[in-house]
Formats: sequence, structure tokens, C-alpha cells
Amino acid sequence: MRRRTRNSVLVHVAAIIVGVCTLAPVLYMLIATVTPQRDLITVPLRWIPQTLDFSRYETIFSGGADSVGQTFRAAFVNSLVVAVGVVVVAMVVGILGAYAFARLRFRFRRTVLFMFLGTYMLPQIALLIPTYLILSSVGLLDTRVGLMIVDCSLVVPFVLWMLSNYFATIPEELEEAARVDGTTRIGALFRIVLPAARPGIFSTLMFAFLLAWDEFMYALIFTSSDASKTLPVAISEFAGKYTTDFGLVAAGGLLSAIPPVVIAIIFQRHIVSGLSSGSIK
Repeated sequence: MRRRTRNSVLVHVAAIIVGVCTLAPVLYMLIATVTPQRDLITVPLRWIPQTLDFSRYETIFSGGADSVGQTFRAAFVNSLVVAVGVVVVAMVVGILGAYAFARLRFRFRRTVLFMFLGTYMLPQIALLIPTYLILSSVGLLDTRVGLMIVDCSLVVPFVLWMLSNYFATIPEELEEAARVDGTTRIGALFRIVLPAARPGIFSTLMFAFLLAWDEFMYALIFTSSDASKTLPVAISEFAGKYTTDFGLVAAGGLLSAIPPVVIAIIFQRHIVSGLSSGSIK
């Protein structure tokens, strides 16, 4: 009993330490958003502001035309549209492609899969010039559609690799039993494999959304106007040439983190339920 109590105490202490280390930067970012600029650049640093300044949130939420707030709001919508579009395309292509790689037997199957993985591992900067020329030639430069197509080149190989390995862990006997009962291969995919693979699907979906939401390099090069600029680019432009409002940058970063956090919380519930049900159900 004493050993069990000691282990429980150690686990709780370790959890508290990890929680503090994880939440401390976020808490300070929250404090910085309401700290006057003079307090943020004061040496030594003042951790607790003497006065609270909510003008940055007012600027972001109610700024007029050609203001920082208008740029942020447009970029938020662009990021949401691009991320959702990329996730939808990547998951549809990824699920069908991963199932083919996991279940079908054809020549050079592993080679083709490794080729997809190789495209994901290529440095983005090596593809900037040819990708820029292609988008410019087809009139998709500085558009959300063009950015979605480019981001899919990053997300689709990731989804294929993750789901193909996860589908391979699901027993084929489940599908064979369904096909004996008259179900087609596609029917077995939707009725047997996808319900059994819910934890892997939702985990992959979360990471795919984060990849598209946080993508910076392509968005910086291929977008230039508020009509297609995404949040990472818009927040980077908060830094001025001669001075930077660190509180405004913190406010933008904090607001941009809300959608991924909400999605992670929602899908965490589905992952837990999927793990509890399992493939036997």
C-alpha cells in the first residue's frame, strides 16, 4: 500500500510539472496580450502588468478597412477555408489510397508508397520555384484554390502513410467475413474498416488539419493579398520594420490557436470512444 501511494504521488507530481511547463508559455502569452507595450520592453521584465490594456483585441475584432484587424479577420477565414478544404481532399484521397496500399497486392506497391513518402520529405524550399511557375502559368497564384492544391502535396502523402500502416493492423478476416455475406470491397471498407479504424482516422485528421493550418512557407510565397493570405503570414506581418507590438503578436497567436485546440478536444472524445469499442464491435 505504501509503495502504491508513493507511485501515485510521483505520478501526480510529474503530471503537475508537465502541466506547468506546458501551460506557462500560454499563460504568459495571455498576460502579454493585455500588458502595455512599455511594460513588455521594460528591463527587468515585469511579469504582472500594472494596468490592463485590451486595445489589441479591439483592434483585431473591430479594426476598419486597411487595418491590422481587417487583415487578421480575412486571414482567419482564409486559413479556415484552406485547412478544411485540404483536410477534406486529403482524407478522401488518403483513405481510398491507403486502403489500396494496405489490402491490394500489385507490383511496386511498397515502392510507390515510399515515393509518396519521399515527396513529403522533400524540403519545401526546393520546390518553390517550379511550383511558383506552375501556379503562375495556370492563374492560381495568390488564390485560395492554388494554396489548397499546394498544401495537398504536403498533407496527402502524410495521410497515405499514416492510414496505410493503420489499415494494415486491422485483421483481414473481418472483411472476408463481410464479403462472404455479400458485401463488396467498397462496402467492407465503409462498414468494417472505417469504423474499426476510427482512432487512426481521427488522429490523422487532426494532424492533417494542423499541417494545413500552420503551413507558412508556401503561404508566404504564393499569397500577397488579403483575399488569400493565411494566419501565419498575417501574424508575421504584425512585426514592423522599426518596432514590434509584441502584445499584438501574442494576441494574434493566441486567437489563431483556438481552432486547433477546439478540434483536438472534440476529436479526442471520438478517439477514446473508438479505442474502447475496438474492431470486435
